[in-house]
Amino acid sequence: MAHTQTRSLLVDVARQLFAKNGFENTTMNDIATASNKGRRTLYTYFNSKEEIYLAVIETELERLYVRMEEVARRKISPEEKMVQLIFTHLEVVKEAVYRNGNLRAEFFRDIWKVESHRKIFDKNEINLFRRVLAEGVEKGVFDVRDVRLTSEIAHFCLKGCEIPYIFGRYGLNNAEELYPYVSHLVIKSLAKSSR
Repeated sequence: MAHTQTRSLLVDVARQLFAKNGFENTTMNDIATASNKGRRTLYTYFNSKEEIYLAVIETELERLYVRMEEVARRKISPEEKMVQLIFTHLEVVKEAVYRNGNLRAEFFRDIWKVESHRKIFDKNEINLFRRVLAEGVEKGVFDVRDVRLTSEIAHFCLKGCEIPYIFGRYGLNNAEELYPYVSHLVIKSLAKSSR
């Protein structure tokens, strides 16, 4: 337990320093000092600043997945779950990017490093979409021929919306204004027709 707590503390301190000073301007010494741990302790958990940076990214992705999993477990309609999963994803990614200040620039400058560590999250998100889509098919509200493929398409479409959403490029002031458009798109594209 103490091992996990120490590692979490180091990751959180590093995240705060990266957010405040940027990745380049933060040293392992800075992280050790700010966490009230020695360099030896820091190097017990992480071999390099890059390794702790990747742990920060993984922690942010875990936070996102936990929030999405909460949505998937709600007792609401499959249509509403899909819409809320989309908004939860977009909002949590936006929160993470803005909460991390100077780390934002690092995140967007080295997006491929982030991508390489996103694979587990991406797989888990696709599985969440698959569960909700299968639930909708089972309840007779979704007309989806291939749940696996549709869940992957939903995931990659959502991923493509992240950066425009973070930078407010949809021409709307907030998520509430975007909600009816996303809801309409989800329901029209997935709902069983009344033919």
